[in-house]
Amino acid sequence: TAWRVLQLGGSELDAVERGCGQCEIDQCDESVGYGGSPDESGETTLDAMIMDGNTLEVGAVADLRHVKNAIGVARKVMEYTKHTLLVGESASLFAVRMGFPYEDLTTQKSLSMYAKWLNQSCQPNYWKNVVPDSSKSCGPYKRPGKVTCKEEQTISERNIHNHDTIGMVVIGGNGTIASGTSTNGAAHKIPGRVGDSPIAGAGSYADSTAGGAAATGDGDTMMRFLPSYQAVEYMRMGTDPTVACQKVISRIQKYAPKFFGAVICANTTGSYGAACNKIPGFTQFHFMVSSPLLSKPTEQVVDCI
Repeated sequence: TAWRVLQLGGSELDAVERGCGQCEIDQCDESVGYGGSPDESGETTLDAMIMDGNTLEVGAVADLRHVKNAIGVARKVMEYTKHTLLVGESASLFAVRMGFPYEDLTTQKSLSMYAKWLNQSCQPNYWKNVVPDSSKSCGPYKRPGKVTCKEEQTISERNIHNHDTIGMVVIGGNGTIASGTSTNGAAHKIPGRVGDSPIAGAGSYADSTAGGAAATGDGDTMMRFLPSYQAVEYMRMGTDPTVACQKVISRIQKYAPKFFGAVICANTTGSYGAACNKIPGFTQFHFMVSSPLLSKPTEQVVDCI
């Protein structure tokens, strides 16, 4: 969809918006758009961002409720406000003022996911160091009288199957770059949680003088390292896109060796690459590429490091 927009004369931002928006409509992997990844209260909320590599302007929404086209709302934030990020119900009210329909993001599928989770004593979840024991019960949780921090249990392996993001980097014929992301976040997240996807430099980053990058995976870990920004800065120094992605993943590995994540990178000349962290059940990363050198959109695969 994004490639077709470019071929029909649309801008790089148009391509990002329409491409990510198509995934919102299609509910890609049940992890983008409405009707997937219900939070602890059973509600689906959306995060998205879009970035203009010429002006370095960003529009983003997080914890968006009742509006399906999150990437579209993110673009309206960039074009019609002086802000960068709007969140929660207030972001939904802004979206309605911009002409987006107010709809229910819940579906029978997301309700069944929520019911199944409740029947499994709310496992897995994102609480730690609370009472009652979050690994055995649904709460409600509170701080214990005496805090004894146990080593954080990795949640990466389950994220492989219950969380992903569409991330996109678009390079125009004149080298102009735009990027964007859209996701419904981590399944069974604590309400109000925002991951890396709508955060500039974390979920994605675009600079038409250097390149663009986008990330997917365990956002709670990855956002601490601003991987997309870091990758673009490596490319600015002349680093090959594949190596730039690998260096970013390697940096996170030092602190969180079991994290689930991947990054795609592309520079101003159209060179591209990707990298991912190798963990059980996730040894390769698949991503799609369209370019004048390819007759059709082509799936690419990299081995995780």
